[in-house]
Amino acid sequence: MVLQHNLFDFDRRDRLRETKLPEGLLYQEACITVAEQAALLTHIQDLPFREFEFLGYTGKRRVVSFGWKYDYSSRHIRKAPDIPDFLLPLRARAASFANLEPGDFQQALVTEYTPGAGIGWHRDKAVFGQVVGVSLLASCVLRFRRKVGEKWERTNITAAPCSGYLLRGEARSAWEHSIPGVEALRYSITFRNVRD
Repeated sequence: MVLQHNLFDFDRRDRLRETKLPEGLLYQEACITVAEQAALLTHIQDLPFREFEFLGYTGKRRVVSFGWKYDYSSRHIRKAPDIPDFLLPLRARAASFANLEPGDFQQALVTEYTPGAGIGWHRDKAVFGQVVGVSLLASCVLRFRRKVGEKWERTNITAAPCSGYLLRGEARSAWEHSIPGVEALRYSITFRNVRD
């Protein structure tokens, strides 16, 4: 397992200080092969993507949900089409990475980021538990922050193509994450387990 992150950043007085990764964040480069990525992309390009909608606003990224979909209007999840067969081997690998059973991941979200598209600061909705994401095609910066007193504690990792990450514990519940606009086409496949 290889972990990449910014070891140092600068405070307002330009003093170098070491930053820590959020507890519960695991990152693995090359969690899938380039050939496996290519096989996934042949299916992904045919998915029925729709613009991400949030309370009347449309985001730059496009998404498709399987298993369950979060409805921002009602603030509840609702049933979505079953997770397709081509995602099941990847779901099994994600579950192993999270030390779960494949069936524990009841939701899959595939997101398309075209150049310039990103995602703002957020935590995944509380109805979901652990989160595993797999990056395809282009790298992105996965930023993390949490409020500590009057300041923000921040750190980043670079999510490389074919890499995976797991959010659990404080990385999932206490830290927010975001992705600034990407430079090239990127897809992510996110698996989540639904809390009772």
